[in-house]
Amino acid sequence: MPGPSKPEAVLFDLDGTLVDTASEFVAVVQQMRRTRHLADIAEERIRSVVSNGAAGMIAAAFDCEPEMPEFDVLRDEFLNTYEQQLGRSAHPYEGLRELVRELYLSDIPWGVVTNKMRRFAEPLMAAMDFNPPTNALVTPCEVAEPKPHPEAILRCCSLLQCQPHRAIYVGDHKRDIEAGKRAGCYTIAAAYGYLGAGEDPASWNADKIAFSSLELTSFIRQLIQ
Repeated sequence: MPGPSKPEAVLFDLDGTLVDTASEFVAVVQQMRRTRHLADIAEERIRSVVSNGAAGMIAAAFDCEPEMPEFDVLRDEFLNTYEQQLGRSAHPYEGLRELVRELYLSDIPWGVVTNKMRRFAEPLMAAMDFNPPTNALVTPCEVAEPKPHPEAILRCCSLLQCQPHRAIYVGDHKRDIEAGKRAGCYTIAAAYGYLGAGEDPASWNADKIAFSSLELTSFIRQLIQ
């Protein structure tokens, strides 16, 4: 699909696309391991599974799967600890604060569509201090089906009063691209995000691949000028 000459809206996934949050998850994991007298683990082991949520990170950090009796305890501790330090070291990827400002000046709304629960997504976005703030934030709390179902993206487009086929959706996971394509958006794979071992963004069939946030910024900037 060719890029829209001028998009009516630009939508982003959150973790690994708009904001680099991995350092906070790594800190939580290391803290939990130290209280259990376990050695720190390689940061990349956690970073590569951030897109799999708390379950994926707990599995990587403690070799504990959801069916194990201790899993719920570890998950609750992980989420509560994360909530306490949310926003301390996370930061927008380079160039994206400037990009959303340019979108605003071009009268193009922007939104966030994430599988991160609103309990965490809303305060994280507030802490990132985007200027202007996002025009719409859609989390699993507002929809019946999370990504890769297109419902959340379609809801965000509705909130932004734009046609899905005139919107861009950017994400760092195969399910982001699947959701975006099913919604009818122009899709961009954020290959700079939290890719799992052996993952190839080219296999997601996105309309475009951005290998850095600056490449993403440059591409969208060309469309809106």
